[in-house]
Amino acid sequence: MNEYTRHTLSVLVENTAGVLSQVSRLFSRKGYNIESLAVGTTDDPRISRITIEIDTDDSSAAQIANQLRKLFCVYSVQELVPDNSIRRELVMIKVKADTSENRNEVIQIANIFRASIIDVSLSSLTIAVIGAESKVDAIQRLLQSFGILEMVRTGMVALERGDSTINDINKEKGEFNYGKLL
Repeated sequence: MNEYTRHTLSVLVENTAGVLSQVSRLFSRKGYNIESLAVGTTDDPRISRITIEIDTDDSSAAQIANQLRKLFCVYSVQELVPDNSIRRELVMIKVKADTSENRNEVIQIANIFRASIIDVSLSSLTIAVIGAESKVDAIQRLLQSFGILEMVRTGMVALERGDSTINDINKEKGEFNYGKLL
């Protein structure tokens, strides 16, 4: 029996319309559920970086990475190993805080987690926290007793540690020269 674990794929793609749809359709066609997806442009506005997290076995993760590499819009794919990467998520949580006592307690919890209070009203506080999944889950559990009114998570973003970078020049693209672009 195969053991399912969390795999983080970092994918450099063309920053054009329809690319995200192509990538996500590949996962759907192969029957994989995307646990987390975050997309944004890189320092080069022609390139976007997609961070995808899936729960699967090692063999299936390698297979999906190879399938991604075959897409014309994909420049590079790298699996980020937990020990050699930094993973963070931004979460905003709107919490019921209709008394000064509750507001003070929520502020104390936010301070413990190095979270920021980003909005205050007479009946609620909105907190932004950046961190690993375990940190986000822990603050969420503590704030539930106050009443979470709304919550949004960005999905995980990740980078390699140290001076390692995503650099998969093994992909040959015919008319597109990836090395010249970066």
